[in-house]
Amino acid sequence: MPFDLQIIRAAEFVRVDAHNHLDFEASREALQTLASACRKRGLDRALLDLRALPIPPKPLFTPRELVALIETFREAGFGARQRLAILYRSDPHRGTRMFAFISRLRGWQVRAFPEFEEAVLWLSQQGQAQRRIPEGQHLPIKFALPAPAAKAPPPRRAAHRLT
Repeated sequence: MPFDLQIIRAAEFVRVDAHNHLDFEASREALQTLASACRKRGLDRALLDLRALPIPPKPLFTPRELVALIETFREAGFGARQRLAILYRSDPHRGTRMFAFISRLRGWQVRAFPEFEEAVLWLSQQGQAQRRIPEGQHLPIKFALPAPAAKAPPPRRAAHRLT
């Protein structure tokens, strides 16, 4: 019976647990500390565990604030090859998933997961680093031109024999 075996050492990624909601500045500082810790230790993987957080009655951050939090990674030297998995218990306001989505739009490898096993599996996978596109830069869209139609050979003429 064939099977795959992967061994993941705890030293290969950083895990951060959050137990209380942080305001914007404290959240920004925590993300900066996480990104800096990964960079200093030469680690490309981090797990942010938010499962212990109480569910707020309303969203904690606006989309604009989420973008500012995401930019913390760039400021801390977090590159496109690093990965951040965010683990959540419940996300009724979609803040965690929106953070991950906006991060991906910015070229970062960030995913939100409701299950620990899925997060660790994703962190352990080798992936292609995404190319980060600076804000405001236009992406060229290239269309393949149809191949030129092959010229049809001239019609064959029947050979007539004169007898």
